[in-house]
Amino acid sequence: QVQLVESGGGSVQAGGSLRLSCAASGLAITDYYWAWFRQAPGNEREGVAQIHRLSVSTTYTGSVKGRFSITKDNSKNTLYLQMNSLKPEDTAIYYCAATRGLMSMTTIKASNYNYWGQGTQVSVSS
Repeated sequence: QVQLVESGGGSVQAGGSLRLSCAASGLAITDYYWAWFRQAPGNEREGVAQIHRLSVSTTYTGSVKGRFSITKDNSKNTLYLQMNSLKPEDTAIYYCAATRGLMSMTTIKASNYNYWGQGTQVSVSS
């Protein structure tokens, strides 16, 4: 049974940092493509960052480029999202997601992913 469990969310002031973790079980992390999504109240779920199953490439949405970094530790079967220079507009529930096959790394689309975590809240105050 595949299970994804996020942790690391919290409340920070603008300019602060957080590192989100997504612990995976029931699958081998290197067999899957991974992504972080976020959803703020009243908004659609937005793709934030994506990483190739072999970690050879990453994709970021424009608003987080240069501030966020997606990585994974294969030995720990864990995905990470390092978030620096946080802004109030980064406030959302953050979800990790996995998919076995991905046609393109160009876009980060929720419809491409079929395994999801339960989410972790990130709140950034000004």
